[in-house]
Amino acid sequence: MLEPDPTSRVVPTHAGVPSGDLGPHALQILTTEHWSLLAARNLVYTEALSRTSIYVAALTGAVVALALVAQVTDVGSAFVAFALVLLPVVYFLGVVTIVRLSQVNFEDARWVQGMNRIRNAYLQLAPELEPYFVTSRYDDRAGVLASAMAMRRVPPRTQVFVAVPGVVAVLDSVVAGAAAGIAGVGLDVGLAGCIALGGAFFLLSVVSFLAWAMRTIPKIDTQLDDALFPSPPPVDSG
Repeated sequence: MLEPDPTSRVVPTHAGVPSGDLGPHALQILTTEHWSLLAARNLVYTEALSRTSIYVAALTGAVVALALVAQVTDVGSAFVAFALVLLPVVYFLGVVTIVRLSQVNFEDARWVQGMNRIRNAYLQLAPELEPYFVTSRYDDRAGVLASAMAMRRVPPRTQVFVAVPGVVAVLDSVVAGAAAGIAGVGLDVGLAGCIALGGAFFLLSVVSFLAWAMRTIPKIDTQLDDALFPSPPPVDSG
């Protein structure tokens, strides 16, 4: 990101705020806020990575534990009981991980909005530098998404499975399916019944996560302040 010339002076551009001299320390304050927001974004990224790593580590440990118990018990009733105690705990950990990742994404959107506003001030100061910026100067939903995702086109619908919450959701759904299949072993429903039961719970879990995401993602607007620098309307090519 291109930083401003520290010898320059900022002219206020916020809507509804009278123009005037902000004083000799205005640019320094803006720059400090810029780096504070960048540090906040780094913190949420670190937390997202840590929460995901904790879940993957717990899932890996659970798989190893199940394998060891299966060897000792020969996949008997003790194995079924152990699995039905362990796997729901892993599934719960996956659910809360996805919820926290969603909260982290909302927090990140707020910090991006603040950085877009500061970027707008930089470009008001030196508009000739606009061709060198690849992120947005607007603080509405469209501007935040343009800076956060850096995509020139609308992502495909399968993007939800590419993002980290989607990956965790699929893994967690596999855990749900495995737990249901093992329960089928305990109920002695046969191989076909265990597979059908596991597949049904896997699909149910995936659909539940998708439904929750479809209700949650549009709420990003409620996490953002009212736009001071909205994106210009699209140019009508006709």
